[in-house]
Amino acid sequence: MIEVQPSQRMRDIGVVQHGAGILAEPARPFGLPADQAAAEQVVDRLFAAMERIGRVHPFAKGMGLAAPQIGIGRAAAAVQPPDPDAPAIVLLNPRITERSEDADEQFEGCLSFFDVRGLVPRPLRITVETTALDGTTVTTVYERGLARLIHHEIDHLEGLVYTARMRPGVQPIPVEEYRQTGRSWAYDS
Repeated sequence: MIEVQPSQRMRDIGVVQHGAGILAEPARPFGLPADQAAAEQVVDRLFAAMERIGRVHPFAKGMGLAAPQIGIGRAAAAVQPPDPDAPAIVLLNPRITERSEDADEQFEGCLSFFDVRGLVPRPLRITVETTALDGTTVTTVYERGLARLIHHEIDHLEGLVYTARMRPGVQPIPVEEYRQTGRSWAYDS
């Protein structure tokens, strides 16, 4: 029996794979509240895709999905924090307004090229502005692993994949060599 590569499993359930043009393009923002129905439809599609993905692979570090990863070039993403009981975070028109000087470097994976993991430096704290469905601006501070997940998804909406954030000379490793599957990111207290 031929083993199916992780990236092929993601492709089979509707996740756009690395190399597709939509992943390299900035996503188009919503004009809220006028685009409320369109935003709600995109968010519904993100959650449906996340449910399919969650049935195929467990995510101890949480999971995020940006609209371009399901073929929609709009500025929407959803993040499920590592705690499965925590509510999912919806990001509409997200923009990072502040980044902490304190950063760390940890491995990340991406549903759009799930065969490898890459060591990515990220700030330990970010401040993010999003647009609510009623058009108001919401500002939220995220820290540590959640900051990493949110930043990763915002990068997707800007047309970047995590390899663009890796230090020069550092290459992704095959998922078979990655030894942290099923464990949360580690942080000093």
